[in-house]
Amino acid sequence: MATHLITRTESHVHAATPIARDDDIDLPTMVTTLTDNKRLILFGTALFLLFGAAYLIVATPKYEASAVVQVEARPPTVPGVNNPSNLQGPPADPAAASTEMQLLTSRRVLGEAVQKLGLDVRVEPARFPLFGDFVARQFQGANPGQVSSPWFGLSRYGWGGEKVEVARLEVPDELIDVPMQLVAGQNGHYTLYDANGNELLQGRAGTTAAAGGVIADIRTLRANPGMRFTVTKLNSLVILDALKGDIEVAEQGRSSGIIALRYANADPIRARQVLEQITESYVHQNVARNSAEAAKRLKFVTEQLPNVRRQLAEAQAALREFQTRHQTLDVNVQNEALLNQAVALDTNIRQLRVQQADLGSRYTPAHPAYRAVAQQISQFEREKGALLARLRQLPETQQGLFRLTRDVEVINQTYANLLDQAQQLNIARESAVGNARVIDPAAVRLDSPAWPKPLPVLAGAALLGAMLSVAFVLVRQMFRRGIEDPADVELLGLPVYASIPFSEKGRELALQSGRNFRDGQRLLALRAPTDLAMEALRTLRTSLHFARLKTKNNLLMIAAPSPGVGKTFVCANLAVTIAQTGQRVLLVDADMRRGTLHDAVGVRSEGGLSELIAGQIPLDEAIRRVPGADNLSFISRGATPPNPSELLMHDRFRELLQRLSGEYDIIIIDTPPVLAVTDAIVIGHHVGSCLMVVRWGLNQQREIALAKQRLEQNGVEVKGAIFNGVQKRGAGHYTYSYYEYHSLPAQASR
Repeated sequence: MATHLITRTESHVHAATPIARDDDIDLPTMVTTLTDNKRLILFGTALFLLFGAAYLIVATPKYEASAVVQVEARPPTVPGVNNPSNLQGPPADPAAASTEMQLLTSRRVLGEAVQKLGLDVRVEPARFPLFGDFVARQFQGANPGQVSSPWFGLSRYGWGGEKVEVARLEVPDELIDVPMQLVAGQNGHYTLYDANGNELLQGRAGTTAAAGGVIADIRTLRANPGMRFTVTKLNSLVILDALKGDIEVAEQGRSSGIIALRYANADPIRARQVLEQITESYVHQNVARNSAEAAKRLKFVTEQLPNVRRQLAEAQAALREFQTRHQTLDVNVQNEALLNQAVALDTNIRQLRVQQADLGSRYTPAHPAYRAVAQQISQFEREKGALLARLRQLPETQQGLFRLTRDVEVINQTYANLLDQAQQLNIARESAVGNARVIDPAAVRLDSPAWPKPLPVLAGAALLGAMLSVAFVLVRQMFRRGIEDPADVELLGLPVYASIPFSEKGRELALQSGRNFRDGQRLLALRAPTDLAMEALRTLRTSLHFARLKTKNNLLMIAAPSPGVGKTFVCANLAVTIAQTGQRVLLVDADMRRGTLHDAVGVRSEGGLSELIAGQIPLDEAIRRVPGADNLSFISRGATPPNPSELLMHDRFRELLQRLSGEYDIIIIDTPPVLAVTDAIVIGHHVGSCLMVVRWGLNQQREIALAKQRLEQNGVEVKGAIFNGVQKRGAGHYTYSYYEYHSLPAQASR
């Protein structure tokens, strides 16, 4: 099988690199990815759960006040206000609650609450970061009405019990929405500063202070001297919009007219006061709206009374003068019926014209109520015209007396009707009731804050932590995942000699390496020879045994595209497995920059390859025996030189390899990453075989192809690949990224 793989590789050495195949990410692959990262997901979930618990402790609780208002579809009937339906507009909207809900949060209603409660002034005590609010709440709950002593001597912060009540604060326009600082002094004194630290005024609680256009009346000041408060005069429109957004208004049931209000605030008393003021202002304005019509009509009637009274006096005087001049006292009996008819018609016309004038101040002439009155006036005018035609047949004296008597009677009845209507309207205005009333006054539960709620917060934190952890794992897998299928490597023209499974024991040994070289070597081949990874390395050993029959020498170079692929692990343990067959093996750490083979073997790094090439030490001193591994020798990387590439290009390195080649059956050379430095290319010209270690889930197809191309362009043939760290997961396809690879400091080498 190995011979077949070598032949296949040789036939494709100069072939173009195949295009990488697209891979599918299916549900089993995703589940496997999440299972492999279950510790990370559990850690992220637990971390967010811990944050949620911490939030419950330090978060400022908010208390919710609630109230219920009932809105009737039609206001009650009040004498003097409600007229017959034929003179009124359309009936009231049965869905009046939707309109009233908008009125409840209107600026007119909220403005009264803002003005009376002083919501346009925001006062915030300075708290110590992170836990200051928590400490203040705990003290205030246990010691109501008291002020806590400063912790750690930090008197500028409030530690519980501080209170400032602002009765009045007026500032120039340039200080609107600008945070100012109030510093408490002794015995209720205070100083107010602007945002730049400039003093605005000094005052004392209970008195009004004014300076520079700023007027402040602090009703209550309770704080330690030096305590700071942030005081802000808010823009009225801004605070109204914010208050409107904080208040929840909803109708309970469809077209029920029952409106529920909710408002949350950190101060439960303030939350209740806000809803109380809003409901009171709304009901008051609702009553005012319903009594406004009576007040408006009363004003109109009151304005008409003097004119009608004057007209009545003039008509009476004209009648007396006519009677005196013509010696006529009264209308005769036969004309009495005509007089009564004329008086009734004129009285109706006058009353309708008064109503028409009243309706004209509220509606347009096209309104149904206005048109109905106009039609009645036209009808009465026609009847009056017919009556006047009959009166023209009377003698002139009787006509004059009839006309004057009629005017007196009509005006007298009109005046009496206006007086009666004025009394009714005045009663209606004073006794008006609205169509809204408070069912449940504002109340708040002090024992149960509206927020934060433990169960939703903890559940939400855990869910968010799990979601973010899963998303992090999937995104990391998407952008960082390399090849996970040996077929992807073979598509690049590299036969896979062996697939080495991930070894947990090998990972533990790698984490121990470098701590103390006296602890001995940490070779998996000696510590856990039955590990699955070692079985794969023995398979690789068998394949290499037959592959070496066609190579020019016994030098084997192990390369890698990038750091972190486990190349050193493969070199060290492969050398042990070959030595265990009785062959003489030399392991050379040619990574003179950051080589770590000496950690795995358990020796110091000094006195190795760099000194040997430089001629500073003899060969016998550089070659060391590996404890526990017969037939295995080792040359460390040596002290970190300033010019590793130049040393490798020296003739002494070539001569060294030729000399060692005759003394050992196989020489395994560990090299730096191909894409990081050129050392592997220099070494590759001297070796007979070159294998590339590829890390499962780390290396991507493009970087493997680039490393292979870089070696082959410089005349170094790559025989095949070693697929290291294999796990049972899906495959992926990603782009190439560059790596940094620097030399270790000299003092860090061993």
